[in-house]
Amino acid sequence: MPVVEQRVSYLEGQMNEYSHVVADIRETMRHLEHRMDERFDGLDQKMSRQFLWLVGVQMTMLIAVVGALIARA
Repeated sequence: MPVVEQRVSYLEGQMNEYSHVVADIRETMRHLEHRMDERFDGLDQKMSRQFLWLVGVQMTMLIAVVGALIARA
């Protein structure tokens, strides 16, 4: 019976190693998710600024065109 006990002990060791590997993978995935969240937040802020600039430029053009039409009339 010592052979069976050795095999079970070996398998328990392997399972312990695999559980550590899976825990490391989970931690790495959490870290990656955190980094991606930070980048998406930065991208969202950048797009908001660009949208405000775009609206500002459009409003300026609208005022310029309306002013030109009024001055012409």
